[in-house]
Amino acid sequence: MSRIGDNPIPIPDNVQVTLDEDTNSIIVTGPRGELKWQFHPDMVVTVSDEEVVVNRPSNQKQHKALHGLTRSLIVNMVQGASEGFEKRLELQGIGYRAEMDGENLRLRVGYSHDVVIESPEGLEIATEGNNAIIVRGIDKQAVGQLAANIRAVRPVGPYWAKGTRWSGIKYADEQPRRKAGKQAKIGIK
Repeated sequence: MSRIGDNPIPIPDNVQVTLDEDTNSIIVTGPRGELKWQFHPDMVVTVSDEEVVVNRPSNQKQHKALHGLTRSLIVNMVQGASEGFEKRLELQGIGYRAEMDGENLRLRVGYSHDVVIESPEGLEIATEGNNAIIVRGIDKQAVGQLAANIRAVRPVGPYWAKGTRWSGIKYADEQPRRKAGKQAKIGIK
């Protein structure tokens, strides 16, 4: 029994959810924008005025997995259309900086050249100061993927720390992994 899939999804007042049964698609419209997703044809999705309910046809392993997945993706669509999603990144290092160049993000992270990341349609990139990057959008997967692409330009390495400081690009809530340094051997003459 899927504990996640059995929970109904409440629909906020400012969000409208419509179901297209011909294409097995769900369309969520809110103040932030519109999202459309085509769910698996085996799943049964019903929309009422106040909530969305996802049911599965059987207790097969695949149906159980799709049950919770479908519900989670619809919840993310409702939240994205009403509130949106945001990922924060920090960068630190000697001479490291992030700045906006029109719609694009320009990173100076220790390479011989600047790294330019274009802002995809539907997503917004912003900077706070020289060392904080914010990615915003209504699609949770797209926001996370763009943040991961920015982090991949210069990720924090386990050996790259000097003292208690690290260098690279990391998520704001991430704790960089550290490796132990050299240790003196005791008892060897």
